[in-house]
Amino acid sequence: MTLHYMPGFGNDFETETLKGSLPQGMNSPQRPAYGLYAEQLSGSPFTAPRGTNERSWLYRIRPSVKHTGRFKAISFENWKTAPNLDDHELALGQLRWNPTPMPNVETDFLSGIRTMTTAGDVLGQSGMAAHVYVANTSMVDDHFFNADGELLIVPQEGGIRVVTEMGIMEIRPTEICVVPRGMVFKVELMNGPVRGYICENYGAKFTMPDRGPIGANCLANPRDFKTPVAWYEEKEKPCRLFVKWCGKFHVTELDHSPLDVVAWHGNYAPYKYDMKTFSPVGAILFDHPDPSIFTVLTAPSGEAGTANVDFVIFPPRWLVAENTFRPPWYHRNIMSEFMGLIEGKYDAKEEGFVPGGMSLHNLMLAHGPDADGFRKASLAELKPQKLDNTMAFMFETRFPQMLTRYAAEIDTRQDNYVDCWSGLKKRFNGTPEGDWS
Repeated sequence: MTLHYMPGFGNDFETETLKGSLPQGMNSPQRPAYGLYAEQLSGSPFTAPRGTNERSWLYRIRPSVKHTGRFKAISFENWKTAPNLDDHELALGQLRWNPTPMPNVETDFLSGIRTMTTAGDVLGQSGMAAHVYVANTSMVDDHFFNADGELLIVPQEGGIRVVTEMGIMEIRPTEICVVPRGMVFKVELMNGPVRGYICENYGAKFTMPDRGPIGANCLANPRDFKTPVAWYEEKEKPCRLFVKWCGKFHVTELDHSPLDVVAWHGNYAPYKYDMKTFSPVGAILFDHPDPSIFTVLTAPSGEAGTANVDFVIFPPRWLVAENTFRPPWYHRNIMSEFMGLIEGKYDAKEEGFVPGGMSLHNLMLAHGPDADGFRKASLAELKPQKLDNTMAFMFETRFPQMLTRYAAEIDTRQDNYVDCWSGLKKRFNGTPEGDWS
């Protein structure tokens, strides 16, 4: 199947699978064409300002009230929701994990989600959760929607096909996709087992950051975001719909597929993005910029300049600064940083931080290059150097990220991570030159 997409971020799109199935000049005709039902999906309050008002009109075979029935409670024990406090006894510290192992039993995307951290409060629609997913089988007749927040999915190994009510997206490593809050979808595997990361954003939805003094170009460009065209499934057989609502899970039995949107128009829709299209901006004379210069998407908090969550990447780029320590400097900051590595190496931690791995540096906990990285960067010949074949990312939030029991107790956690700084020796000797031996 050749998939088609519509370019642009936050556009008011329109798309139909059958000619004439999308009403023109109105939203809710008395009798929609093809016997379809008109339904509005709103992602914002009705009275939100035009710039943040989000809604789409869907024209479907059955309305969503027919895609739900009597719910029963169900548990996904490894998927946790904030606030999730006092879940373990591990002491405070900088943390890092090796890749999560692939499952050895049949596991689909939904059952393969493992929560690493939670932050904020889902009931107050603020904060986030960081998850890892592993799967070895497709969701076929099972479907899901998340009422608690939107899902930013970051594949690390293997491609996935995200089949939503409003169209299909194929996502491979170094690409991402966002599934809006409340949207029904399922995940199919494209070519074997998969692993990746998820940011579950409880707060205001992701948007593109303002460029400020950078101007009109660089960073992520709107045209590189792709929204799928309409697609529908007319399947009359037993299916299930799982729902996450206020941290609890529920399931209902259906006798048909809920993915039956024949046409739609609006600006509340899923989308994908290829991180290799990101145009990095950096220092070209001296000093390393703040990591915010690599922000792809941001979810605002209501306080200017303080995000509910940022999605930041560290892509291939040239390093050219003069007389400058080029990796990220040692720092403590008010934001909490959950990092993952998709491919290659991360320049501040060339050893121990591997593709599929993760790290967590919570607010005000010091971190920065390991001892070996510091030594290399301090003594390196400062010629133009390209960081290539790499892609790291960060889920950064103003909230402390609370560790789950799963993350605290899993045997992939590196007990010796803090030792990576043990080789940082005293170089102060009372002279301006210092001791660089």
